[in-house]
Amino acid sequence: MRRYPDRLPAGEIAGLLDLKPSTLSAYLAALMQAGLVNQKRSGTSLRYSVALETVRETFDYLLLDCCRGRPDICATLAPSQSEPAPMSDRMFTVLFLCTGNSARSIFAEAILRDTAGDRFLVFSAGTKPRSELNPFAVEVLAAKGHDITRLRAKNATEFHGSDAPKMDFVFTVCDHAANEDCPPWPGQPVSAHWGMPDPVKAEGSDAQKSLAFQQAYGSLANRIAAFTALPIASLDRLSLQKAMDGIGRMNVEDPA
Repeated sequence: MRRYPDRLPAGEIAGLLDLKPSTLSAYLAALMQAGLVNQKRSGTSLRYSVALETVRETFDYLLLDCCRGRPDICATLAPSQSEPAPMSDRMFTVLFLCTGNSARSIFAEAILRDTAGDRFLVFSAGTKPRSELNPFAVEVLAAKGHDITRLRAKNATEFHGSDAPKMDFVFTVCDHAANEDCPPWPGQPVSAHWGMPDPVKAEGSDAQKSLAFQQAYGSLANRIAAFTALPIASLDRLSLQKAMDGIGRMNVEDPA
């Protein structure tokens, strides 16, 4: 669920859950038989993803049919009992999360703030204790005309305090951050995973490394353009979630 809409190889799932491959294989077989997990071949490997529609139907059954829709059990857990309300027309608060807050999440913060800062209050943060801005990322942002003086590497704990801003949207832009078991965000913001390759891991000459950062910037610019084009105030939460997941499925080289 944390990595949706990504499809993951069995080996990565086993590593994240600390399961033996044989144990995971049995679990995946049972989940696929129940229709809760999908399997798809990618090249020579098999990849797995959650079957969201079946999961929703399962919860609907447990809460509405099995529990007879008792409000003391499922009033706050079963949104299908009532029509989802649209988001209000106001400034929305957005947080981009990565592991280090050194490149991708910083790119996203700068792009969204400078392209639609009158509509969004934008932050970014990393999940590891300490980080710093990557010099290649800073160079790209400066070349694109962004104000880099206000940017700094931040830790996600800054946004979990009682005086922290309430988030409307939380996007993970790296797989490691999505994999982590983070505390829940107050207010249940719309969340999605917009994973993409880490330019910090690029090897080769400085020109090759710079190209990787340029590509990451372009990919995030495309996704953010698709995000800002949405009529957020007129969409209900379920429609927004589907739209966020759809943006996460965009190929990193697709135009907005």
